Amino acid sequence: MNMRCFSERRSRFMEEMKPNSLALIPAGSEQLRDRDIHYVFHQNSDFHYLTGYPEPQALALFQKGKGKNETGRWILFNLKKDEVIERWTGTRIGQEKACSFYGADEAHAIEDQDEEIPKLMAGCQTLYYPIGVSEPFDRRVNGWVHTVEKQVRTGLSAPSVRIALSSILHEMRLIKTAPELACMQKAVGVSCLAHERAMRVCQSATSEFQIHAELMRVFMESGCRHVAYEPIVASGENACILHYTENTGPLKSGELLLVDAGVEFEGYASDITRTYPTNGKFSPEQKALYEVVLEAQQAGIAAVKPGNHWNQPHEVVIRVLTEGLVDLKILQGSVDTLIEQKSYEKFYPHQTGHWLGLNVHDVGAYKVDEAWRIFKAGMTLTVEPGLYVKCEPEVLPKWWNIGIRIEDDVLVTETGALVMSEALPKKVADIESFMRG
Repeated sequence: MNMRCFSERRSRFMEEMKPNSLALIPAGSEQLRDRDIHYVFHQNSDFHYLTGYPEPQALALFQKGKGKNETGRWILFNLKKDEVIERWTGTRIGQEKACSFYGADEAHAIEDQDEEIPKLMAGCQTLYYPIGVSEPFDRRVNGWVHTVEKQVRTGLSAPSVRIALSSILHEMRLIKTAPELACMQKAVGVSCLAHERAMRVCQSATSEFQIHAELMRVFMESGCRHVAYEPIVASGENACILHYTENTGPLKSGELLLVDAGVEFEGYASDITRTYPTNGKFSPEQKALYEVVLEAQQAGIAAVKPGNHWNQPHEVVIRVLTEGLVDLKILQGSVDTLIEQKSYEKFYPHQTGHWLGLNVHDVGAYKVDEAWRIFKAGMTLTVEPGLYVKCEPEVLPKWWNIGIRIEDDVLVTETGALVMSEALPKKVADIESFMRG
């Protein structure tokens, strides 16, 4: 994604800011893994969205003047060049390149933030920042405000209004632009290749970890270093554990394998799940439950379109799943009554999807003014119904330890929904044919 995309976002963001306001967005921080070894760094998504700047220990400041037509400016506080440190950890960007390449109007060393920010804050009326997200950052902001307040007798005034950054930024992030969708489609494409590879080796593999390793190999070979989340490779009864990530169990012929895995590309996430038999052939019970979940997913995707609200796919999915469970005599009673009593939750305890973007569970409110949000073109989400039948005494043993989830990444279009991961097999016949091939 080129720097022009970030410049356009900053312009739109500052247009939404109130006159005479300031916005502060901190970069992500390196997290210590053990002694002097750190986890792989991952940039703060809000910071990345507006700057494209990749380093930790940075702060973006956006300043808008009092005039209604003010375009605003952005100032970056970042790490300064240091030959000794760079010899150990690699080249730093520094202040000059922050302006020449990343487009900052000004750049200062991060060490100067406590001195410079109160000066920029003085006389400002409104302050935007991620309120309550990080206690250390909240304290730092309070310290800057207090520094200005102490100078009130000199005629300076501190911001009197504080607004959560999300009120502007997270609404922007809900609607994806063409460059964002291109990144997401790339991530989806790589993830589909990895899932296909997992299907190919499944019958010869002996452990969940071997499947995990194949996923990671395809991710890395495709130029994607970061997973969007820790992969779930769950066979047999492990598939009934929603967030199972141990991925160390044996693969037994005849069991189902649930693989939930997605990669990032340029920060944008994918999130795909497929479930298939380790021996390449569904048993009658596996097939019956699987087709209930697939029918529910297809109905849920059909409910994703402009004008429908966020919860409609979930409502549709619940009805199809409940009807299927009644047909299979796993649940008994009236479908309407079972839905009202939420009896399905024993077998389907989660929602049908979530927003998808720079985070796998992306930002954006699901309700607006206490009403479910209406779908608009450019929104991206997952649709992921499932059924998980543990060893329930009231259920016949033939259904035990069957866990199924089918998940695709979906773009809301002007007329309906586009399944970005449609190329990956999910019908019973297609999966069995693919695994035979």
